[in-house]
Amino acid sequence: MLTQQIREDLKGAMKERDMLKLNTLRGAVTAFTNELVAKGMKPTDELADADAMAVLKRLGKQRKDSIEQYTNGGRPELAEKEAAELKVIEAYLPQNAPREEIEKIARAKKEEMGITDASGAGKLTGAIMKEFAGRADGADVKSVVADILSAAASGLTS
Repeated sequence: MLTQQIREDLKGAMKERDMLKLNTLRGAVTAFTNELVAKGMKPTDELADADAMAVLKRLGKQRKDSIEQYTNGGRPELAEKEAAELKVIEAYLPQNAPREEIEKIARAKKEEMGITDASGAGKLTGAIMKEFAGRADGADVKSVVADILSAAASGLTS
């Protein structure tokens, strides 16, 4: 399971004295425990892989937000630290689907659902996200849907 893998890697980081990886993985283990408690389970229980993935994605999103904030605030050294932590977290996440694949599914879903204008963008985005089951970034899907619907509105459908 993913949580066991992270705990093993945490031990390895301790032995290697890799403080960046150690602190990042400790934070992930703490987030796993918090998730268990929030779900009404014991902190000693094992978190399911799907829940662990959701926690890791949330941690990754937090790092991305922090990088943006630190960069905008003129603190590049803190943004670099967050970027390094993000790399550690992303090593445990599955690769996101490429934009081309998202676009292909989006066009098929658009036809299947009969969506012709931007009023159906939310439904289309939801259907695509469900299709990818966590393998696609929401911002990418939203961007593809906007592009496809704007192209359809201007009569440039392919």
